[in-house]
Formats: sequence, C-alpha cells, structure tokens
Amino acid sequence: MIINNATIREAFQSFNTVFNKAFQEMENQYPRVAMEVPSETRDETYAWLGAVPSMREWIGEREARNLSAYGYTIKNKDFELTVSVPRNDLEDDCIGVYKPMFQDLAYNARRHSDKLVFGLFPRGFTEKCFDGKPFFCEGHAPAVEGKSAKPQSNKGTYKLTPESYGAARSQMMCLVDDQGEVMFIVPDLLVVSPQKEAVGRTILMANEIHQEVNIYKDTAELLVVPQLAANPEQWFLLCTKRPVKPFIFQNRRKPQLVAKDNPDDDNVFFKKEYIYGVDSRCNAGYGLWQLAFGSTGEADMPAANASSAKV
Repeated sequence: MIINNATIREAFQSFNTVFNKAFQEMENQYPRVAMEVPSETRDETYAWLGAVPSMREWIGEREARNLSAYGYTIKNKDFELTVSVPRNDLEDDCIGVYKPMFQDLAYNARRHSDKLVFGLFPRGFTEKCFDGKPFFCEGHAPAVEGKSAKPQSNKGTYKLTPESYGAARSQMMCLVDDQGEVMFIVPDLLVVSPQKEAVGRTILMANEIHQEVNIYKDTAELLVVPQLAANPEQWFLLCTKRPVKPFIFQNRRKPQLVAKDNPDDDNVFFKKEYIYGVDSRCNAGYGLWQLAFGSTGEADMPAANASSAKV
C-alpha cells in the first residue's frame, strides 16, 4: 500500500468503523444500579438529593416544602487509552490484523463506565455521600427542620446468609423519610463478588435451604460483579426500580476514537508510528443511600440475631 493522506484516512475510517461497531454491540451493567446524568459543565451539583416530599391531603393552600439542599458535587474527569500502529504495517496492508485490537479498545472503553460505578461499592464504606456521612453508614439522619431525627442505618457487618439477607431486606423496607413516613423501598437486586455467587444463587433460587422451605426464593435478582473480587466477603442489596438510583454515572463526553496520524507528526517522523486513542470525560458518584444496603461480611451473625433477623 502506498502511504499518502488518502490511505491514512482510509485506515482511520476502517479502525473507527471496527471500534464503533464493537462499542455499540456491547452492553453495560451500570444502568441497572446507576442513573445516567448528562453533564454540560466541568462538574454538576446535586442539591436535590435527599428525601423528596410525599403526597399529602390538600387542605387549604398548597404547602411548599423545600427539598433538602446538601450540595453534593461530582466533578468530571478526563480518561484516555492510547495504542500505536507501526507505519510499516499500514504500508504492508496489515490493517485486518489490528481489527481485534480495536475491538478490544472498544471493549475497554465501554467497560470503563462499569469500572467507575462498581468501584464505588467497596469505597462506599468510607467515602461520603450527599449527607456528609459515608454512603454505607449506621448513622444517617435526615435533616428535619426543628426536629431531632433518629439515625438510620444502611450498613451491616455480617456474612451473606439467608438470615442476614432477610434482615437487610427488612431493614431497607422499614426506612422512613424526613417526615417519618415509610419510603416504600423494596430491594430487588443482590450484588455479590464471584466468590459469593453460589451463596447468592442458593438464597435467591433454591427451593429449600437446610431442608426448610426457602422463603427468600425469587425475592430479588442476582448480579455477580467481577470487579468485587478484591473484596469477596462484601455484599450489597439494592432497590433499582425507582427513577432515582443508588448511584450516579455522570457523562460529559462519550468515548470516541481519535488519531494522531499526520505525516508531519513527531510520532510518525521519528518513530514511524501512527497513534490512535480513546478519550472521554465522565465520573461516578453516590445517589440515595436509602436505596442501598452494604455489608462488609466480616462477622458471623449470632444465633440469637439470626432467629430475630436483625443485622
């Protein structure tokens, strides 16, 4: 192949077609647990995070209630992934050899959003959310003007068992908003590491456990996340059916393939390499803590607690 501006453009178009096709064919896991929010600035402030008021009987004038303004901000970050193709390979018409590489480039670019979102799970025991407390915390307290709010918990320490799962499920469904009203939270997704897949399947799919009817069968779906393998004992229970999700994926600019392939570029002139890269701007953060329960899985549930289903 004779290398000129036309053949260089054709090579990029070929690589770009392969990249875009592979990117579109893949599906992400994060939409199940995070709401995607388009961003148009360098950061976004989620002042509305908190309990949205419930409907009330309309007697007299409307009662305008302010939404909790916590000022939780997510700042967009720049991300990139870059590869090089030797000039000689284009000259020798070896474009097809690089098809799997650009497909894998698309795979990694697509998976990056999952990496950001699910990376929040283990860090949620220490990183703060909109109320200034760790996302998974025993001391969340709704801000109620003129009232003392009772702390609520979405954190546990017990290993994943049918009893601890049931206790977490009950605890989430009993959460109340800043007016003391039940929030109608029904958890529907159990998130576990690959090491705990068998335990999760047993709790949610087995007809019997220890020769007794499994009362938790089909009470939630199971999501096994490879990224949680570094913290195998941790497990999470989420409510994902509401418009607002437990986590936020903030998208400023979607991944796109770019090239540095001008014959006058230093990489071409000095190294005989064409540079191709993917870049994006995005980030992820915490949504409503009430919609997620997390356990460190470090402790055994005492028999007395197991019988009374307390986390």
